[in-house]
This record gives sequence, C-alpha cells and structure tokens, in this order.
Amino acid sequence: MTKASNPTMAFEFPIRIYWEDTDAGGIVFYANYLKFFERARTEWLRSLGVGQQRLREQTGGMFVVTDAQLRYHRPARLDDELIVTAALQSSGRASLTIVQQALLKPEQMTDQPPTLLTEGTIRIGWVDAATMRPARIPSTLLEQLTP
Repeated sequence: MTKASNPTMAFEFPIRIYWEDTDAGGIVFYANYLKFFERARTEWLRSLGVGQQRLREQTGGMFVVTDAQLRYHRPARLDDELIVTAALQSSGRASLTIVQQALLKPEQMTDQPPTLLTEGTIRIGWVDAATMRPARIPSTLLEQLTP
C-alpha cells in the first residue's frame, strides 16, 4: 500500500441534520453517520472528476465498502450543521482506505474550532460490477485519486 502524500488535506462536505436523521431521543441515529460518510466520499470522488455511474459504465467496475470502523464521540442533534470530511489514507492495487470525520460546525462569529462528533476509517474495494469479484483499480483512476 502507498500512503497519500497529505491525508490531512481533507475534502469537506456540509450536511444539515433533519428530523429524519434523528432517533426517538432527538439525536442522530448512529447508522446515519455511515450515510453521511458515503455522501462525502461520493462528492470527494466527484470533485476529482470521478462520477461513479459514469465510472461503472466506462470501466465495468465499481467501489464497494469492505470494512467500516467508526468511533462516536458526541451526538449531533436536529438542525445542527455538520462538516463531513473524506481524505485518502492509503491506496493499494484493489482498495482504498479513507479516513472520515463528522464535525459540528461552530456557531458563526466565534473562533471555536469544529467539534469532533464521529470519526471513521472506511475501506473501499474495487470489484467487477458484473461478477462482484475483486479486481485491480484501473491505473488511470488511481492516478486521479492519489496526489
């Protein structure tokens, strides 16, 4: 595996918390952070010129989550504004490891840094879309994704 040159340079994606995101206790349901992380990874890829549908059509392959490890620090609540990040930690011939965070955006007009709510490490593997068998990530795609 190769290390990304600067994993601290994370892609940021804003998310607002709605009723549908919360549980009976009024906090974000724990599994929804996986959805937030998925959206941020998808938008990170899009920001690099990689649309997943087009990628599947052009290469016959796609990324699938093969491992997810999350740690919850604090809850998010209704109407909170989050910043969800995605940064490439490492890449291999058939998988990428992405580090992600969900941060509570500080109130405007304050010098407070964002508050860490949830962090995770997500491994995505490349598969042949027809067979769902592992395959090598196309080298041109790896070049686009790794700095």
